Amino acid sequence: MSFITSEALAETGYVVLDDHDQAADPAEWLDLEYIGWRSSGITRFAPLTSYAGDIDCNGFWNHTPPRTDKDGVWVTEQAERAPILMQRAQEPGANIGRCRVIELQPNDYADAIYNLHQDDNNRLNDEGTGWVVRGFFNLTDDPDSLLILREDRFDPATEVRFALPAGSRIIVDTQRFWHAVWHHGTAPRYALITSWTSGPELDAYISANHGEAHPPMVELDPQTIEDAQVELHRRIEERRQAFEAQGIVMEPPTSLY
Repeated sequence: MSFITSEALAETGYVVLDDHDQAADPAEWLDLEYIGWRSSGITRFAPLTSYAGDIDCNGFWNHTPPRTDKDGVWVTEQAERAPILMQRAQEPGANIGRCRVIELQPNDYADAIYNLHQDDNNRLNDEGTGWVVRGFFNLTDDPDSLLILREDRFDPATEVRFALPAGSRIIVDTQRFWHAVWHHGTAPRYALITSWTSGPELDAYISANHGEAHPPMVELDPQTIEDAQVELHRRIEERRQAFEAQGIVMEPPTSLY
């Protein structure tokens, strides 16, 4: 037995939907309550759903009783402040797990590469049920910023990059990809991130919004990529040595070449 997955994501692991026209949408994300939570850079999160409807960003498996990233409970005070964002998260009709707005401060490409991470959305997920994926909806207009995906954390040849103008919508199997955002800007970036359960509802939503599994990728200067790779390994080695000085064994060194 395996999981129910989306055919649209089968080949590449991601789809880019039509942009959403946000011209008439209020900036509800500015009215939400945010809490500190570590992600890809200097970030805060405003949870719209959580394990029990509290202002909480923790994985559902870290509560009692533990469960997978499904059946999120709406945080009443947050949902009341952001009814349009709640509606957008509900639009596919798929089961929602964690749903929150991320606030990311500006960073650089090397920061993003160092902060690449994989999600663990399907911990405790039962086989035969829907695989949990993530929807990224950019709320602010950040056309020079990039969502970066890598199948191999240390191999830039596996990297794809997508621009993040206002209203851009990307669905990603974030358990398959290492991912982070290079926010090339001067003000915080805000995006709605929703855990959706794969199934016919999500498939219909992707189809209705013309999900594209082979969209154009943003190219980068090879020297920029090489410099970031060197910096990635330098930071990892620096961290490893700092922890080993305290008697804590970290990940082994990985060759750059």
